[in-house]
Amino acid sequence: MTLSAASVTLGPVPGISAGPALPVEALVIGKPVAMAADLLPQLFNLCRGAQAMAARLSLGLPATDDPRAEILRDHRLKLCVMLPRAFGLDPIPLPAPTRPHQPLALPGAMDAAALLGPEGLPDMPSRLAGPLAPLFHRVAATFPPGMATCAALPLPSAPLADGAFENSPAGRQSHHPLLRRIEQTHGRGPLWRLAGLMADLEAVSHNRLPAPALSADGTATVPAARGIYALRVTQRDGVVTGLCRRTPTDHQLAPGGALLQSLANLPATHRALAPKVIALHDPCIPVTVREAEHA
Repeated sequence: MTLSAASVTLGPVPGISAGPALPVEALVIGKPVAMAADLLPQLFNLCRGAQAMAARLSLGLPATDDPRAEILRDHRLKLCVMLPRAFGLDPIPLPAPTRPHQPLALPGAMDAAALLGPEGLPDMPSRLAGPLAPLFHRVAATFPPGMATCAALPLPSAPLADGAFENSPAGRQSHHPLLRRIEQTHGRGPLWRLAGLMADLEAVSHNRLPAPALSADGTATVPAARGIYALRVTQRDGVVTGLCRRTPTDHQLAPGGALLQSLANLPATHRALAPKVIALHDPCIPVTVREAEHA
């Protein structure tokens, strides 16, 4: 099921109410494969490039686009505009590189790398420099260690697995020394997720993300800005007969998922910070927040 929106009720055990489901299957089943491949990415506002590539891979059509360009653009927008505004800071202008770098094939990778400072993303928080440092320190000051954290959820056990998994930029970069350090000192909370986005920006700038893949059963997996997107479209005689998709938002909004765990670990006195927690989890659908009603 593909949700159009969700509402989270805050409390000791946060709950989630799903909005109407998007009738994705009804819109593509029975369509010619080429038409379905063109239609699927048009149904969604976000990660259209990843969804288009997954559809074409699963349907056996040529897929030559580079998903890194979309990820790079989305990460820069979040880190330079959306998150600074969410935390009361001015947008961050993209700087010119401060030292020569080996040319990178991906457009925009040079100035994206410059956002992390002249030496790139460090192993220790105290060594962080560059234009993103004020945002990092603001998030650290807003969320003390242990606040709005979740357990160390596993990566998806299979591309189309349902349930609570850590399918996110931070999960993808959890091996980075900076994320390991923050996990030890603060837990897997807002600061860990911000550092994961920064590490993912560095990884995409240097072509270190996993490549799109197609399994024997026709399931396509494509790296996207929010994690790994998975899709399997079945067909017969050139006509679509079935569809199954799994997004990072499916995993984070699942019962016991990262977002609900993090909101459960937000003290009642700090529930006004819930929109900031949601902004750092960055679901691909609108998520509203309301307080639980008391009898």
